[in-house]
Amino acid sequence: MRVALHYLAAMIVIPVYGIQVCPYLDSLTAMQVAVPVIIALSLQFAARGPLRRAYVMAKPLPQQSTRAFKLELFLFLLTATALTFYNLITYDFPIASGLKVMVGLGSLGFFAATDLALKQERIVARIVTESGQFLDPDEGYFPLTTKIALFAAISITLVIGVFMLLVNKDLSWLVEVDNTINIAEARIAIIKEFLFVFVVILPHTLNIILSYSKNLRGFFDSENGLLKSVTAGDLTGSVPVGTNDEFGVMAKHTNLMVERIRRDTEEIRRTRDTTILTLASLAETRDNETGAHILRTQRYVKALAESLKDHPRFSDFLTEDAIDLLYKSAPLHDIGKVGIPDAILLKPGKLTDEEFEIMKTHAAIGNNSLAVAEAELGRNDFLGFAREISLSHHEKWDGSGYPQGLSGDDIPISGRLMAVADVYDALISKRVYKPAFPHEKAMEIILEGRGKHFDPDIVDALLDSEDTFKDIARVYCDSAYGNPAAAAE
Repeated sequence: MRVALHYLAAMIVIPVYGIQVCPYLDSLTAMQVAVPVIIALSLQFAARGPLRRAYVMAKPLPQQSTRAFKLELFLFLLTATALTFYNLITYDFPIASGLKVMVGLGSLGFFAATDLALKQERIVARIVTESGQFLDPDEGYFPLTTKIALFAAISITLVIGVFMLLVNKDLSWLVEVDNTINIAEARIAIIKEFLFVFVVILPHTLNIILSYSKNLRGFFDSENGLLKSVTAGDLTGSVPVGTNDEFGVMAKHTNLMVERIRRDTEEIRRTRDTTILTLASLAETRDNETGAHILRTQRYVKALAESLKDHPRFSDFLTEDAIDLLYKSAPLHDIGKVGIPDAILLKPGKLTDEEFEIMKTHAAIGNNSLAVAEAELGRNDFLGFAREISLSHHEKWDGSGYPQGLSGDDIPISGRLMAVADVYDALISKRVYKPAFPHEKAMEIILEGRGKHFDPDIVDALLDSEDTFKDIARVYCDSAYGNPAAAAE
């Protein structure tokens, strides 16, 4: 449609323009002027498709926009040359007459070539976006600023040239008619000619400005969209590199920067997660539990959170980021056990009341240890979740838990989730002081604690996630993660 409009405009404008600027063309009938123009442009339009496929579309993406411009301008200039020779041979018009046609058709060709080259840039950008490939801008690229400056300079030159041709033709006309025409009529005729050129050139100029604006808006939308995503923590996006200019270079280096940030962030996350699991595992080695307990409970917590993320009571809290932080911080729930004496922590039998009071301090010890880290390194969501879980995972729904005796919704959601995960895993796991209960027995005990020990909605989420819990327990069983007693059995 865009191409057809350019050609249709040329078929209408050039005959009128030719008559306005060339006395020789003015001596012909309208049909004699228009028919050769229409035929020549129709042949050009027919030849354009195959030439474009061979010269533009078959070439590498970075070259297509420049080649599109060259092809379109060449075709218009070739048609203008053909019309010049046609008038020279058919009507014996002078070369000067043909040059006037070339200026007019060349001007329209310049505007069409610029517009269609910009359109090709958008096509390349779409191809790049859809295919996921990136262009690699040349070091010696043609800057967009220079392109705009050249377009402005050439446009002004062409406009001045056309108006000079009009003035020259009108002066000759006034000399020829001498006193046979009223000066007011002559003034109106000349103004109409100038107005015609203005009406033709203004839409073409505005169209190019809009095309440039559309291309720039596409780039800036992509660039700003990526920056907003990066600001929000999403490092998976990229800016399509679809132009061989400074914006292509900017997009390329933006993508390289985001990729570098992504790699560094992943490395930091891996280091953090490794440190967390190492610390948690070291804490577990002082207990009767195994490292698999950590792996299971963090996955139980995530399964419960995923099940509850659309629940009205939990949806505002359980965002994707919050669920990920819960998963990452869950292994630190019993980090405070490092502060419990071995005589109590490793006692094979039931603890005395005094010993149990000391054991209960592990929740506060873990919270205080993480608070020290938070004070030293600064507050962040991860440490906040870790502190909540460490301090509150032994609180009970009815307020009979420890260390603060919180009840109901006063207990942080993170602590309520860990309470269910921790008790379930303790029930199904073999310890020196108890056998491993089957899943059904563990579920029976947890259901008895619904509304007493546990948040009722979280127990319901456990019922919805039973298969997931059983799969986690099977995959991360003690025998696979370093419990010699379990492995021997």
